[in-house]
Amino acid sequence: MAALTPIEPKPFSFVGPVMAAVGGFMGLLVGISNGSGLLGFLIGAVLMAALAYLFLEVWRQERPAKWLLIGGFALAGLLLGGVPSAILGLAFGWFVGWFLFWIGEGRYRAKLVPYLTPGQVLWHYTFRVICGAIFVFLITPIIVVMPLSFNAEDFFTFTPGMLRLDPDAYSLKHYRDFLTNSEWTGAVWNSVKIAPVATLISVSLGTLAAIGLSQSHVPGKRAIMAILISPMIVPLIISATGMYFFYSSIGIQGTYWGIVLAHAVLGIPFVIITVTATLVSFDHSLTRAAANMGADPVTTFFRVQMPLILPGVISGGLFAFITSFDEVVVVIFLGSAEWQTLPWQMFTGLREQISPTILAAATILVGISIALLATVEVLRRRSERMRGMSPT
Repeated sequence: MAALTPIEPKPFSFVGPVMAAVGGFMGLLVGISNGSGLLGFLIGAVLMAALAYLFLEVWRQERPAKWLLIGGFALAGLLLGGVPSAILGLAFGWFVGWFLFWIGEGRYRAKLVPYLTPGQVLWHYTFRVICGAIFVFLITPIIVVMPLSFNAEDFFTFTPGMLRLDPDAYSLKHYRDFLTNSEWTGAVWNSVKIAPVATLISVSLGTLAAIGLSQSHVPGKRAIMAILISPMIVPLIISATGMYFFYSSIGIQGTYWGIVLAHAVLGIPFVIITVTATLVSFDHSLTRAAANMGADPVTTFFRVQMPLILPGVISGGLFAFITSFDEVVVVIFLGSAEWQTLPWQMFTGLREQISPTILAAATILVGISIALLATVEVLRRRSERMRGMSPT
């Protein structure tokens, strides 16, 4: 194993500009929120450069410096914006204290191999910052919805009381409305009746298709695979329009089975992809051995093949279930007043009624999605252990 780079304190000529850039960025964010981005940028850059000089050149005491930064930023936040800003200041102070000494002491090279050039080190961390920024960009809209669902007022924005963390500004009334209003409970019940059946059809057909395409003697496998996963690639509005005209011609548009079949079509590609990925490492000699022992194809499938590919099948089923439970475009085209699903009710509430109950429904759906995705990850790791791809 390559030796790690020894830690060496860095000169202020390097640390100062880096901290000034970080402070400028942080000040820019604060300044924009207060109507003066340029002023915030300048104040942040000067402040961070001064703190770097103070704690790295004049008074190099790491632990007391960190506590002073945490307390100072928290106090500044409390004076400027109350308790919420104080909490944000605590986070800022902790980050500045950690980052200042992480840069100043050269700890950023501690776990890197010594032969990396400064440019390579810069790209190493820049890449991670970019990934983190993308993650924040994707996750922030979801995080914002959750506290808004506890708003005591019928608003879609944070009220002054919520920003002050006033307990009276928070309420569960939107959740009560979601659980007691017949429109919402009916929509949930419709989704519950549609999604499991659509998932069952998707899993059955998708698994059989994946197993068939895994055989080496099947002609035109690439073309067949492209056709089967096309619902995932083709824009959903186009698929919904095509389904509307086709289902109308055969008389199932606006019916239960019309929505179920449409959702099954959308879920099949997810099952095919996950099961195909599981079958990549499947040892087909096991099925030949079972046949030599006298097992028929059905017995071989359920006794030999299915236990080994079951994690992939369940993962595909969970994705198909999420697709059906969260889908709204196809339901708008194919649904009816009798078969309004939860996403359709949320869309209607946002467009016509402006009902804050949407926020409670969205938070519940996020919780369900997180639970299902966590299950998918557990199954993925179990599948890798069963196939010997990861340690137990």
